[in-house]
Amino acid sequence: MAKVLLVDDDRALLDALSLALENERHEIVTATDGIEGLAAAEREKPDVIVSDITMPGLDGFALCKRLRDRKIDVPIVLLTSRDSEIDEALGLELGADDYVTKPFHTRILLARISALLRRESLRTAKRGDVSHVALGKLTLDSDCLEAKYAGAALTLTLTEFRMLEALASRPGIVLSRTRLLELVRGDDSVVADRIVDTYVRRLRKKIETIDASFADLETVVGAGYRWRR
Repeated sequence: MAKVLLVDDDRALLDALSLALENERHEIVTATDGIEGLAAAEREKPDVIVSDITMPGLDGFALCKRLRDRKIDVPIVLLTSRDSEIDEALGLELGADDYVTKPFHTRILLARISALLRRESLRTAKRGDVSHVALGKLTLDSDCLEAKYAGAALTLTLTEFRMLEALASRPGIVLSRTRLLELVRGDDSVVADRIVDTYVRRLRKKIETIDASFADLETVVGAGYRWRR
């Protein structure tokens, strides 16, 4: 059983999702807007958050960003009625773990939630093995979600951190875009794999602001990316 926080201004949808999740033996907490959802996340310590994007006051994107800014590392699923890669990329770059496009079958959302819970369980179990990475000028602390390059702190979204961790913990190994998404997201949700290119560009740019000669994150044409050994 997990504690699930549902955030949506559609009370009918909240009721329907609450019933479905309760039938799966989950504990449910609900909020009808982003501000209420933020307070509930801090107070209730949920295992996963499901939030609509389009809400008055504080929308789903802003809620996601505030949660990550406050180092709240709970898995987040965003619900969107705008089926576009712009929404997908923006939501994921802000630290969301998955998205589901409305209208959707409840069983799809339940499967996504189960996948995220399994991933977090495995990540917690393995955290002691890979909680720290030190490779050249790069250091990563997975427990604190802190990254430094040449001693300077890197400001990363949660997804950027996980992608950097996936690459740096496997120096010399070429990772395809699909494999990187699997490592970062931990399930088989379908996301445009070119989003990986966006993450890599952002990572390079952030590290290059510290070290203009940075070249350890390599593109392997036709294959993917690797962290130079």
